[in-house]
Amino acid sequence: MKKLLFLIILATTFGACEDVVEVDLNEGTPKLVIEANFEKQIGVDDFILRVTLSKTIPFFNSDPEFVNDAVVTITPENENAIVVPFIEDGRYALSTIEPESGVPYTLEITVDGETYSATEMLVTGVPLEFVEQDNEGGFSNDEIELKAFFTDPPDTENYYFFEGLSSRGYVADALTDEFFDGNQIFGFYSVDDLEAGDQVTFYLSGVDEQFYNFMFTLLQQSGDQGGGPFETQPATVRGNIVNQTNEANFPLGYFRVSEVSLLTYTVE
Repeated sequence: MKKLLFLIILATTFGACEDVVEVDLNEGTPKLVIEANFEKQIGVDDFILRVTLSKTIPFFNSDPEFVNDAVVTITPENENAIVVPFIEDGRYALSTIEPESGVPYTLEITVDGETYSATEMLVTGVPLEFVEQDNEGGFSNDEIELKAFFTDPPDTENYYFFEGLSSRGYVADALTDEFFDGNQIFGFYSVDDLEAGDQVTFYLSGVDEQFYNFMFTLLQQSGDQGGGPFETQPATVRGNIVNQTNEANFPLGYFRVSEVSLLTYTVE
């Protein structure tokens, strides 16, 4: 009898494990997400404004919700607004005006009856110089690690946004020259499975202190940077873009104007 009772209890226990538990997550009102970079490449006649618009999505939804019906403009100080054309999948781009030092640029986005805006000036940068490769990196001393070097100008407070991108993965870092003012320093790139023949593109953007703080906080929250800094974050980090129609309905993201250095390296 005891054996029979034990089997009944066991069957009941395992049967209970098959019940489906539905979790009802509270879903807030979707927020506008803005990634806007107005960039001038160092050393070449190349400049472009890129704006990507999307909306936040529910936790279990992996499909992005792009915003394709916004009106996007860029306005240099004391000049007329210039419309930024829509490309596709929430992307808007313009390459007919060059950012100039000392000129405030206002980005304005109108969507769903609300207007968002931010004003920024060009932040100068420095060129990436060379890449150093270490084939004995990582915990096992057999991983490829790359260092992209640049020289920080002395006696000025500088901030940088460093990015490394290849088919193997993305790495980003926000840097301040507090501890390397006037010296040569590097951005570090290490991802899994990097091997000879892979092409890695490095970007080094000059940024201001506010953007540095914004990106530093995002990257600290994301922990593993492989997913990129604009993945879902555990807490809201406010950028510099303001909702002029309804301040409480603030957007996520940032508008920056930067000089950027680009360097491509083929792993040996």
